[in-house]
Amino acid sequence: MTYFAVNEHVVYPIQGVGEIQAIEKRPFREKQVLYYDIYFETPDMTVMVPVENAESIGLRKIVSSKEALKALELLNKEYEQANTDWKTRNQQNLELLKKGTISDIAQVVKTLYDRSTSKELPIQERKLFDNASKLLIDEVSLALKKSKKDSESMIFEKLEGGKKPVPEQDPELDFDKDLDDDTE
Repeated sequence: MTYFAVNEHVVYPIQGVGEIQAIEKRPFREKQVLYYDIYFETPDMTVMVPVENAESIGLRKIVSSKEALKALELLNKEYEQANTDWKTRNQQNLELLKKGTISDIAQVVKTLYDRSTSKELPIQERKLFDNASKLLIDEVSLALKKSKKDSESMIFEKLEGGKKPVPEQDPELDFDKDLDDDTE
């Protein structure tokens, strides 16, 4: 079982990247249960997840910089999504997002982006694309210690077929300063 610490960023499938603000015991059905209190900046909410269920719901640590760079490279890969029915495609993409791995998120972003370049996405798929893009941007920015704006630029450059190499993370980067820059 993986345990998380207060102030650690985690990925909660579909919900996104959150920060553990507290770990506390609360009564539940006549016993004390240990919970992670996870704060999500967007949409400004806190979710309580029982520590014992965290792994089964897919709560995980932010990926390493190496894994994030690998996910960015997947954005250059061609994915075949044979189904032409948008409802079926939407369900397939939702299933990938529920798995919650960064490579699955990148695949959803890539397939929906590619589809959007040839045909306008239905509203539900557009929402799914926006959500998946946000998930990818948030995790890549934390993993590479980049601002969200820089991460978004890198992602869309890859999607658009840009051949510039993804810059390595700068260990000297003041990460807290970058987070402050994103809120302005």
